[in-house]
Amino acid sequence: MASLLESGWQFLTTHFSEFQLASVATFLLHESVFFLSGIPFMVLERAGLLSKYKIQGKNNTMDAQEKCVLRLILYHFCVNFPVMIVSYPIFRSMGMRITLPLPPWKVVLSQIVFYFILEDFIFYWGHRVLHTKWLYKHVHSVHHEYATPFGLTSEYAHPAEILFLGFATILGPALTGPHLFTLWLWMVLRVLETVEAHCGYHFPWSLSNYIPFYGGADFHDYHHRVLYTKSGNYSSTFTYMDWLFGTDKGYRAGKAALNGEGKQA
Repeated sequence: MASLLESGWQFLTTHFSEFQLASVATFLLHESVFFLSGIPFMVLERAGLLSKYKIQGKNNTMDAQEKCVLRLILYHFCVNFPVMIVSYPIFRSMGMRITLPLPPWKVVLSQIVFYFILEDFIFYWGHRVLHTKWLYKHVHSVHHEYATPFGLTSEYAHPAEILFLGFATILGPALTGPHLFTLWLWMVLRVLETVEAHCGYHFPWSLSNYIPFYGGADFHDYHHRVLYTKSGNYSSTFTYMDWLFGTDKGYRAGKAALNGEGKQA
């Protein structure tokens, strides 16, 4: 497996420059993973398939789905892509490399764990600030246009929010100067996580059923369907920040009621 990865990586570094891989290829990888993982949930909703696992009974209209896709394409090319180009010299100055050998898996995994922890902390506070009255009205309300989220709505947001919360995603890699392979793996995992959190379906195989403090779709769906001043559930991947600061009380109370406990958890 390692030799296959290194052979593929050698092909990339032989045929493309560091700038091309760190900016253009990163953008193309992001787009591929994002749309290929998000579109199936749009199809499921439109076709009414697996509806027993759908969290909300409401569906988005075809026009609403198409609006989301068109806006995403615009934002990705006009915001995300330029940011990736501008970020290249910053990551390079911080030690990012593309050369072989690829980093050991223990290094890759330890860095990604650090990125998840740091991103969760920054995202929680940034997201909570976005729910203050002025910022919600002028910025974050764009993301909340979809009270019934589907996978692709995960990145549907005001350009200012894309930059604001995107900082939480890139700070970890910027601080550690990882190998580009690590950066790509982090990006793929982060995209898959946020698409799943917005997918609108809670499956028996959802990670939140098996990993403690993992938010998932059920946790984040509550955030979208409740009035912004009472929603809570501000975390991105894991829920420990909401648990520590009590901003998941409404969600936990609702779950307790559904479980027949009749009182707040």
